[in-house]
Amino acid sequence: MSVLRKEMEKYRDIDEDELLKKLSEEELQRLEDELEELDPDNALLPAGMRQKDQTKKAPTGTFQRDNLLAHLEKQAKEHPDREDLVPFTGEKRGKAFVPKKIVDPIMEDVTLEPELEEALASATDAELCDIAAILGMHKLMSNQQYYEALTSSTIVNKQGLNSVIQCTQYKPVPDEEPNSTDVEETLTRIKKNDPDLVEVNLNNIKNIPIPTLKAYAEALLKNTVVERFSIVGTRSNDPVAFALAEMLKVNTTLKSLNVESNFITGTGILALIESLQFNTTLQELKIDNQSQPLGNKVEMEIASMLEKNTTLLKFGYHFTQQGPRLRGSNAMMNNNDLVRKRRLEGGPIFPKCRTNV
Repeated sequence: MSVLRKEMEKYRDIDEDELLKKLSEEELQRLEDELEELDPDNALLPAGMRQKDQTKKAPTGTFQRDNLLAHLEKQAKEHPDREDLVPFTGEKRGKAFVPKKIVDPIMEDVTLEPELEEALASATDAELCDIAAILGMHKLMSNQQYYEALTSSTIVNKQGLNSVIQCTQYKPVPDEEPNSTDVEETLTRIKKNDPDLVEVNLNNIKNIPIPTLKAYAEALLKNTVVERFSIVGTRSNDPVAFALAEMLKVNTTLKSLNVESNFITGTGILALIESLQFNTTLQELKIDNQSQPLGNKVEMEIASMLEKNTTLLKFGYHFTQQGPRLRGSNAMMNNNDLVRKRRLEGGPIFPKCRTNV
């Protein structure tokens, strides 16, 4: 225990209220004046303002920088140096560094066949530039030869004068043709239950009104032919998703539904997933790439609903969290495994979905 701590031990049990009662009015006034001027607990104030001056030595005068530096230098010289743990003996250890000699490369004489040497010796500047262009050695020419070769009409190959490596000329890829599906005609065919209309593709048609998309969902309520319905990039929103959810509760023919790249929020997505508990025929559902992220809470609810479903085989959505992603992938693997087992057993491939699991 330190000396200061021992000194402070005797003040631990002192009653401060009792001491204040014993002070006179004059002493209390002096104490109050000192507390107003000083604040020992305020760390933002300088040390001279947190406590009163207790210096007893008289000031020696104004500040003199040269005298202070001379005093510090004298004090440093008089202070003995600390002894080294390992005394310095001046002994050299290791090998001295010797820089490596840089040898200039020697240009070797290249000997060609007599016929080639004779052909090169008698070649004109135009012919030499042509050979340099073919070999990609245009940098060996002088500037005068280079510009003369560009303007010359006797040089056949001028393409190799600009670069040794030529970039590959890629074939232009034409843009994807716009969707040619007639929206009104297709809607009429769905309402009439056209036996030839098995797939409806409205992808990337931007000008379809929301009431028309809802009319498609209502028409699929009674349709018994359409198996694949896709509305990717049609600016569909939550009302369309709600209408599709009501359709899935009744429809027993649709096997694939794709609503990717739209403006459906988490509420609409959950409505679609919840409708699967009443549907035993849908095998593929794609909901990825919506305008705004669904969030962790919605993803957890989606994973929980997928675990209760036994008929969905493909689910198109990229989960942002590892937990729901793992649960969703396991649910799809279990459903595919159940289909394989039922196929081997010869029973119904798609029984009723589990709704109370």
